[in-house]
Amino acid sequence: MTLTPELSKETAAEVRTRFGTPCYVYDRAGLEAAARRALAFPAPFGFTLRYAMKANPSRGVLDVFRALGLHVDASSDNEVVRALRAGFPPEQIQLTSQMPSRQLAEHLARGVIFNACSLHQLEELGRIAPGHEASVRLNPGRGSGSAKRTNTGGPAASFGIWHAHLDEAKALAARHRLVVRGLHTHIGSGSDPAVWVRVAELVLEIAERLPAVITVSLGGGFKVARVPGEQATDLAAVGSVVRQAFVGFHRRTGRRLHLEIEPGTYLVANAGVVVATCVDMVDTGQDGYLFAKLDAGMTEVTRPSLYGAQHPIAVLAEGRPAARVVFVGPCCESGDILTPAPGDPEALAPREVARPEIGDLVVVGGAGAYCAAMSTGNYNSYPLAPEVLREPDGSLRLVRRRQSLEQMLANEVE
Repeated sequence: MTLTPELSKETAAEVRTRFGTPCYVYDRAGLEAAARRALAFPAPFGFTLRYAMKANPSRGVLDVFRALGLHVDASSDNEVVRALRAGFPPEQIQLTSQMPSRQLAEHLARGVIFNACSLHQLEELGRIAPGHEASVRLNPGRGSGSAKRTNTGGPAASFGIWHAHLDEAKALAARHRLVVRGLHTHIGSGSDPAVWVRVAELVLEIAERLPAVITVSLGGGFKVARVPGEQATDLAAVGSVVRQAFVGFHRRTGRRLHLEIEPGTYLVANAGVVVATCVDMVDTGQDGYLFAKLDAGMTEVTRPSLYGAQHPIAVLAEGRPAARVVFVGPCCESGDILTPAPGDPEALAPREVARPEIGDLVVVGGAGAYCAAMSTGNYNSYPLAPEVLREPDGSLRLVRRRQSLEQMLANEVE
């Protein structure tokens, strides 16, 4: 089993000795390589690569991407603040939030870009800043994703202004003298280029009805393959058809649209792992399962419990017989499973690995995106795990300490 980034037994042991387990490890070289691939996206009339920081808002990760010239898409007021603290200029930060901003006036005064995700949000923008330039997120009516919970477009998704309400949005903008300069969509997590082609066509059809639009964002959701058998998005193939669509739009309308994309998973997923320790072994008899209990589980990697998502898992042991193993976490929770059946968090799917023993190092891969950021931290009073950045020379640098019990209890009032 190859993990990305590859982590030797010696490096994993160093992680455990210096920082303890469980511990996230992010690989700078992997982050930079993914960013450079995305920066090469073929846009004919200007291009901006935004990092969807909800995937992993670690300061260490943000610093890497800021240095490469990426901009940020933030999903909350607090993410805006975190991006500012990480050194991103306000004009490089866009707020695209499900929740109406409680700091909108402050963000606008700083120069943060606001992307209205509902008619109510657009109304709030007009009330606070009449005459301001606006960006709107529209649901184009089509989505993509491996599960409904990763699909952010189409009639089952609450994200953005439904495309049929465009005239209402235009009237609202006109009433407040808002100039709609940006058009934004995000269809979800999928790998089929044909879906991206159709969505690009739908978005450009909408752009024709918004003559002041100069920037179009196609969002993110570029799928990565964490385990064998999964289909990754071919960014070059998607970029080629998107480029053709933008060139065709220019020929048809004379307008040169600046393109933005905002990947999260694509940039960080396979640049991160969790280093864990096998803390116990149990079985449920001949007709049952062999369970390896790790000190990492849903508190660090929640995706398997939520989606039936698959992550590579390696037992760093040699000379052991193979065994079919179900990996579980430390929580007193039947859903704390790291090896569910693909797409089915209710079913178990044992992995064939070197038979674990108590004390073994175990590495869970594909953990750079939506793991630390989406953890169920503090369940069973487990602390948030530390985060470490591995530099190209192999050195390890702590970028977030392990949470202490005192920090966990700090807000309790006696």
